[in-house]
Amino acid sequence: MSELESRELRESILNGLNASFQKLVQEKKKANTCLAFAKKGKVVKVKATEI
Repeated sequence: MSELESRELRESILNGLNASFQKLVQEKKKANTCLAFAKKGKVVKVKATEI
């Protein structure tokens, strides 16, 4: 795989992850629920409306 192909694949993957996260946040906003994240080894809950 060339460097250009590798870069394009990486960008494609990142775009897909970003789209998935945006969709998740929109669904959580509709349901008025929280998202859970890990921050320095601790679980942090954030309301979707704050993102």
